[in-house]
Amino acid sequence: MTPEVAAILGLSAVTLVLLLGALYATTRQDRKPRRSGPPGDTPLPPAEIAQPPPQPSTGHVGIDYPDPRTIMVGDTIDCQGVRTRVLGAMYLSWQGNQWTEYLLDDGTRRYQWLSVETREGLNPGDSPHLEVLLWTPVPTEGMIPAKTTLSLEGVEFFPVDRGTAAFRGEGVTLMPERGLLDFADYRAADGRLLSFERLQGRPWSSSYAQPLPPGSIRFENKS
Repeated sequence: MTPEVAAILGLSAVTLVLLLGALYATTRQDRKPRRSGPPGDTPLPPAEIAQPPPQPSTGHVGIDYPDPRTIMVGDTIDCQGVRTRVLGAMYLSWQGNQWTEYLLDDGTRRYQWLSVETREGLNPGDSPHLEVLLWTPVPTEGMIPAKTTLSLEGVEFFPVDRGTAAFRGEGVTLMPERGLLDFADYRAADGRLLSFERLQGRPWSSSYAQPLPPGSIRFENKS
């Protein structure tokens, strides 16, 4: 074999290896998992929905600070430096998930809801974590929650969860003692949360959510 022929064969082999490598990389890229929304919704690229930022650890729940899951109707809560009173509680369940929402009053009749839920980890093997959200009402002027992206105050929100939860009320909740609550949850690319809720047959109401570290909630039991 002459040196010229050997050089040509060597270049051909290198070219073939590069082509096979590019084909393999393309095939692996196509197989990347894709996140999809609720049934019937248009799938959204994973990058478009930001996961909620991890809540900073401020100690151990029930040891270094009171467990928010033990809040009771009538308790006084110090939330972000504002003392509020728990007027009532709603205990909700949906598809095996259970959480509690507390109606807070700071004395000015400015009501807010505080939701407390134990959530599974975002990835397999992650430990469950305690999620505490402070909800503030926001006017939507009769807006109906869409099953696709919606825009509110110039911010794009993407659908996360939608369903009908059963609830039981305690104390003052401005709601019936028992019933069904339709909800639609959304998240913006910056992690901001938006939720629509309504009693079946009634108009929708909406709220923004602000995640709180569980250790930032201080409260005094009424007993």
